[in-house]
Amino acid sequence: MAFSLARLYGPDSAMNNTMPKVSVIMPSYNTATLIGEALDSVFAQSYRDFEVIVINDGSPDTPDLERVLEPYGERIVYLKQENRRACGARNNGISRAKGEYLAFLDSDDSWTPGYLQSQIEHLEADTLLDMVYCDCLIYGDAPQAGKTFMQGCPSVGPVTFESVLAEQSQIPISGTVVRRQVLLNAGGFDERLAMCDDYEMWLRLAFHGARITYYSDVLSRIRIGRPSSLSSSKSKMVAAFVTILLNVQAEWNLSVEQQALLAEKLRLVQALLALELGKELLRKGEFGQARIQLEQANLHLRRGKLRLALFGLRFAPALTALTVRNWEKLTESLT
Repeated sequence: MAFSLARLYGPDSAMNNTMPKVSVIMPSYNTATLIGEALDSVFAQSYRDFEVIVINDGSPDTPDLERVLEPYGERIVYLKQENRRACGARNNGISRAKGEYLAFLDSDDSWTPGYLQSQIEHLEADTLLDMVYCDCLIYGDAPQAGKTFMQGCPSVGPVTFESVLAEQSQIPISGTVVRRQVLLNAGGFDERLAMCDDYEMWLRLAFHGARITYYSDVLSRIRIGRPSSLSSSKSKMVAAFVTILLNVQAEWNLSVEQQALLAEKLRLVQALLALELGKELLRKGEFGQARIQLEQANLHLRRGKLRLALFGLRFAPALTALTVRNWEKLTESLT
């Protein structure tokens, strides 16, 4: 794909000095078949003062991706990099962004036409506000499809470090707009993380005193259940949460109260990780190792059906083995 200088570096490289109000940051990895829908939703916005930065994160579908991007021409800034995962792609996009605000959109998600208008109106109505997020409609091949994000992951009360840590404030990245300088001051996304870097970013922003709010308008659509998506692995997701919490525990200057809240959250997430690993081992038929993981999970979770599964593994492993083919139905009720 033969990009011009303007296509590679944006309109400014073509002697256009217009400074957009909003920079839309869109990483892409194996989303050539989906990114067109995302881009079309951006260019259908009623609010027009934006630039779009697409970051090709070393994607194996690059030829197909660039064919899809060709018709968008100079309307997008196209950055190409070796794979640095979503956090590295976002940081690259942010480093090239010119807007006062950053609007994040995963390349398999999309916005309603009034999304940016509503988000910017909220931010400009309160100059002390640093970040805002809205509700999102879930779609794709997942049980949650047709529901909204906040129906399953509600936000309750003010957004603080404590509420983000306790997941009383749960923030969808494709429903989020933040002041660029506030995010830069916090250090950008943590590129040590393979996933869940957005959760860590919101946690860090709140810890540093960023003012964050939300509202219940459904203005974004987020896709769940794409097989190639990192979020499709539950155990990897929970393991990433454990890593984040351990980093926070070791590196952040928390108050005594925050340390206690973090320690309790870490115990819970480590138990959930043991549960997920136990379920994976059961599916593989490794019943001894599965029992060890599930016993570890039960030390904290203490759930009746989990204890029942452990009883079966201890006293009737052969009978328990007969349930493996239908184990997903059983273990869904353990969580």
